[in-house]
Amino acid sequence: ANPSHLGASYAKTNQRKCLQKMLFGPHLLENPPAVPLCFQLSDGKSLRDDDVLENLPVGTTATMFFHDLGPQLGWTMVFLAQCVGPLFLYLLFYFRLPNIYLHEHNYTRSPYKVVKLACVCHSFHYIKKLFEIIFIHRFSHGTMPLRTIMWNCLYYWGFAAWMAYYINHPLYTPPAYGKLQIYSALVMFVVCICGFGVISSLATGSRPKSIPYPTKNPFTWLFFLVSCPNYTYETGAWLSFSIMTQCAPVALFTFISFIQMTIWAREKQEIYTREFISYPELRSAIVPLFL
Repeated sequence: ANPSHLGASYAKTNQRKCLQKMLFGPHLLENPPAVPLCFQLSDGKSLRDDDVLENLPVGTTATMFFHDLGPQLGWTMVFLAQCVGPLFLYLLFYFRLPNIYLHEHNYTRSPYKVVKLACVCHSFHYIKKLFEIIFIHRFSHGTMPLRTIMWNCLYYWGFAAWMAYYINHPLYTPPAYGKLQIYSALVMFVVCICGFGVISSLATGSRPKSIPYPTKNPFTWLFFLVSCPNYTYETGAWLSFSIMTQCAPVALFTFISFIQMTIWAREKQEIYTREFISYPELRSAIVPLFL
């Protein structure tokens, strides 16, 4: 039997269906089905969409299982949804649209410059992310379950609304140390945002085929010390935003985001050390010389 002919009796379990006579092209999903599926061999090994059937560790016949993944969205739509919401929600609070604060504050503005700076920084951060998603990054054909996307949006949108409510509140007061605290944090924010942008332009979404090293650009020099400088810069940007606004919801969002980015960074570093034998031992995952 030709190994590219697999097939379809429907030996069902609660989670999986067995395919025994479905005709595919040379690649597993050259003719993709109408619904998102996850394919596995009988030993439980998951298969990629671009796996070549004749290269699989099977004989002349193979038993494959699939299960319906349910409603899915591509990674581009996932990141767009996560970024568009916080951008517009924050602006609703900044312009104090009706039914947010008391009636007499409708369409008024805060007299404090830090509130205006915070709006500019927050908006620029998400506009930059949207630009990178649309024009720079190349995402895989992977998808995310719709239920997970809804939870992610609830997290990002909810925190954006929470921090915006307090920063733009009529009773908001500037940071304790005044201009020194505000402008020091602003400088730190700008540096981190620039660094994040440089690293993002280098990592366009495809898995690196070699060890990433610093270049002549000073923003890449963090590669001497960490494996994921993009997460380091993003953490620094949110930390500086927390200092600038002196707002508890921002600090909480920064802390939770740092924990999640640390998990991602450590997973990525494990991949690097596993794939590249000569990977620099000095590099930490996200915090230089520490974590």
